Amino acid sequence: MMMNLRNDLLEFTGNYFQTTKETIAIAESVTAGFLQFSFSQIKDASTFFKGGITAYTLEEKVRFLKVDRKEAEENDCVSQNIADTMALNVTDLFHTDWGIAITGYATPVEESEHRLFAYFSFVYKNKTVFSHKMNLNSRKEAMNAQICYSEFILECLKVEMEKQLTMKEKEN
Repeated sequence: MMMNLRNDLLEFTGNYFQTTKETIAIAESVTAGFLQFSFSQIKDASTFFKGGITAYTLEEKVRFLKVDRKEAEENDCVSQNIADTMALNVTDLFHTDWGIAITGYATPVEESEHRLFAYFSFVYKNKTVFSHKMNLNSRKEAMNAQICYSEFILECLKVEMEKQLTMKEKEN
């Protein structure tokens, strides 16, 4: 399987961060590092991409991203609130302006009622600015699901960055 990153999305993202001098960090579960890999492919990424964490298990989400243990146990670590918490706390962990987090399922399992879905969130300046649940066809292969999630997140991030640019222009 050939992975093709959308160069237009990566270029836009890089230009946004170079222009604004803002920074970003990523907390991943279901995408298992693919979002971080995607950011590493952007020209001069080290000037704005501070890093990330792939917290695949409940223990790591609780320890590093301050997810509530009881809520995580009740939801198999997959809920919108958990994604929001992960995004907020990754910005704190890496001292960044932006945080992205995603948690969900790339394979149909009993806990997901054999469905594929993920919750993701964007935090900007310590405020959740976007939260979303994405559903996929349950016959999609795991790697393809992870790539779909990642690309959709990059598309949504572009929209959010465009909103921020518009607001900054109105302020000036």
